[in-house]
Amino acid sequence: MAAGEVFWPDELFADLDRTGPVPLYFQVANRLESAIQTGTIPTGARLENEIAIGHRLGLSRPTVRRAIQELVDKGLLVRRRGIGTQVVQGAVTRPVELTSLYEDLTSTHHTPGTDVLVHEVAPADAAVALRLGIDAGSDVVHLRRRRSTDGVPVAVLTNYLPIEFSNITTEQLEQKGLYQLLRARGVAIRVAQQKIGARSARGDECELLDIDRGGPVLTMERVAFDASGHAVEYGHHCYRPDMYSFETTLVAK
Repeated sequence: MAAGEVFWPDELFADLDRTGPVPLYFQVANRLESAIQTGTIPTGARLENEIAIGHRLGLSRPTVRRAIQELVDKGLLVRRRGIGTQVVQGAVTRPVELTSLYEDLTSTHHTPGTDVLVHEVAPADAAVALRLGIDAGSDVVHLRRRRSTDGVPVAVLTNYLPIEFSNITTEQLEQKGLYQLLRARGVAIRVAQQKIGARSARGDECELLDIDRGGPVLTMERVAFDASGHAVEYGHHCYRPDMYSFETTLVAK
């Protein structure tokens, strides 16, 4: 067994029904899901490879593969290059509300992590200036961060802030959400314009998110405004689709 891999209790699969009508992959997936949710197989643990699992359980590799894929689709397992299949607490389902990813993670009992990739003052290009309502070439705070949940990368976040927020430190960005830091400086975020989409990963996003080159990512672009109508933040973000989704409620008029 490789370092970090876990063996589950022998009794977990002792009563598989190999002759009944319920498919074996479904039985295996259900037992694994229960073991993850109860903590029998803890968050962060790595499963053996499909061949080893099949050998232990006396099942074919396609059966094991399909069982694992069921839990990948549910966000309970994630496949990571060079690491294997790892247990996570579940995919993040984010309501389409005026909150930050950091707040959404903590409110759903995930443990957020942040790597600050870029933290600089730079001149705004025409697109950024338009969204922040400033002159092109004006200095803005440029941030780029990788957000993870329970040690698994989830999103790459790029944000631009007016220059008055240049006193935000890298240490603060590593420890708190951006909206928390803005509110601590007296900003009351009241409204935002937001667009959600999807595209192929580009540049270093594949490496940062630990996904296949050119794989799909969800995207979100947002401009947030304070109570006086001034733009206080412009961001464009990308998310791993197997670890993240947006949720909204639709009401008929």
